[in-house]
Amino acid sequence: MAHRAELIAVGTEILLGSIANTDAQILSEKLAELGIDVLYHTVVGDNPKRLREALELARTRVDVIITTGGLGPTYDDLTKQTICETFGRKNVLHPELETWLRELFAQRGRPMTENNLQQAYLPENCTIFHNHNGTAPGCAFCEGGVHVLMLPGPPHECALMFETGAGDYLRALSRDVIVSHTLRIYGKGESEMEMLLRDRIEKMTNPTVAPYAKPDECMLRVTAKAESREEAEKLLKPAVDELMAVVGEWVYGVDVDNLESVCLDLLKRRGATLAAAESCTGGLIAKRLTDVPGASAAFRGGVVSYTNYVKNHVINVPQAVLDEYGAVSEQTARAMAEGVKTVTGADYALSVTGLAGPDGDDRGNPVGLVYIGLATPEGTTVKECRFGKRTREHIRQQSANTAFDMLRRALQ
Repeated sequence: MAHRAELIAVGTEILLGSIANTDAQILSEKLAELGIDVLYHTVVGDNPKRLREALELARTRVDVIITTGGLGPTYDDLTKQTICETFGRKNVLHPELETWLRELFAQRGRPMTENNLQQAYLPENCTIFHNHNGTAPGCAFCEGGVHVLMLPGPPHECALMFETGAGDYLRALSRDVIVSHTLRIYGKGESEMEMLLRDRIEKMTNPTVAPYAKPDECMLRVTAKAESREEAEKLLKPAVDELMAVVGEWVYGVDVDNLESVCLDLLKRRGATLAAAESCTGGLIAKRLTDVPGASAAFRGGVVSYTNYVKNHVINVPQAVLDEYGAVSEQTARAMAEGVKTVTGADYALSVTGLAGPDGDDRGNPVGLVYIGLATPEGTTVKECRFGKRTREHIRQQSANTAFDMLRRALQ
């Protein structure tokens, strides 16, 4: 039987909108990989009464409760005390944590105020999770068949504590090995994916398939449970093959990070190089490429040719092309790609020119009209895209994604 979880974020600042509940996103993805179903996300302020009410409700409907936040040294950090009261556990001093805290503050050359000592108090007979990014330890215990885990609120502390402690605790709750593979899809929306795959998804029980919508793309996570990783992989292969037979054209990778990392990997395998000329994306393509470690092995560089002067004088777009067809045109996108390819000596080049808004141009071109060029050793192609009157950020991201997808398809 799959475990069912509820995530309870503690913090008035989340309710006020001062910060986002990033922990919920991080933990939900991690729990899905472990085959634990997250049924509820709850947010409560720094109020013991309301936290206790949330805990009492959670223990009636799930068998894993994970709280985030409220473990620090200040007066409003009341998560531990409230949980101990709710589940009938004593909140006791753990001497090894006191020693660790005092040594940590000494190493940092800072005095340890007495309120910091409350971070060494945790429920009696609990499993301690050490904090490698902060001063608030976490912990876990089981009471009445319900596993309660307490993790710190700062996302960088929460994520690392899950990786170094909480994840192993949860993994040990099941004898089975859970393995997942994620198909990342660009070019088909969530509703289209659902229509194409609904019957297959409904029929699958082990492995299971869970579709996810992310900004500008979709994911399919295929998860199998078995007695060993080898057995799980045997279950996964035919399921992944079946999905690929239907949506493989739009799958840009399995268990990959993003489109740009796939493109860089393909370029490196070929020993090829890439350059970019960008207008409306303002350097977004170059930024996303250089966010990937090791990008310099394949990415020569880019030119933000935001004005016609730079298009003409830096990457040699003929002035006659700009005068006759305008900056937002198939002809200009073609000349931009070919120009930056020549200037940088790259094997491949991408170009983007278009209107991200809020207004159209004096030639009557609408917001969302974008031309994307791809120059290769075999020739140059240009794609016309009409993204509609969306936000500037949406149009820019879609333009970059489409450019990467064009390059990915050419390289594959």
